[in-house]
Amino acid sequence: MKPLRAKTAEDRALLEMIDPVAESLGLAVVRVRLMGGTLRRRLQIMAERVVDNDISVEECARLSRAVSEVFDAADPISGEYLLEVSSPGIDRPLTRLLDFQLFEGFEARLETDRMVEGRKRFKGLLAGVEGDNVAIDLDGEDDTALIPFEWVSDAKLVLTDELLKRGAALRAARGEPEDDGLPQDASSGEAETDDTTNTPTSTKDKA
Repeated sequence: MKPLRAKTAEDRALLEMIDPVAESLGLAVVRVRLMGGTLRRRLQIMAERVVDNDISVEECARLSRAVSEVFDAADPISGEYLLEVSSPGIDRPLTRLLDFQLFEGFEARLETDRMVEGRKRFKGLLAGVEGDNVAIDLDGEDDTALIPFEWVSDAKLVLTDELLKRGAALRAARGEPEDDGLPQDASSGEAETDDTTNTPTSTKDKA
């Protein structure tokens, strides 16, 4: 399994449990991270709809409830933890090969797990994919670079005006007011929208 979606062995085990739950709701998991120490940890799940790569706070809440039911039975995390389900955000991580195709033309930062022509960090405009390679027009270079997806250890969109305009267009398509949050779902814990990235989020404490 490519580690961009789940970096640690524990993350990967959780992702294997979460993936089918998300799929049953028409969602795809972008990334799973279990963070924090032994006293109180935070399980962050980023997800989106398969059909249009978007998600609402209500869908975050539904996924949170569905995952909670599975975890209550399987008990894969010892101790207390906070379950957080959210969209990937505007300046989102790029964890699947299809993400690099989807966001072609937008600026991104990439890191590789090995040296590529003397460096591991790259920045430029995404130029889609060619086979299993990520194509990127690097800053200050004329040629399009091809980086094997399997070599990518981290990748994220850069917050630009163009990316913000795309986010605004998505919110307008959902009929959301520019400065208004989405409604809370009290049955799933706290549900909110991040003011900086307009990210639908649902959180829930688990003892």
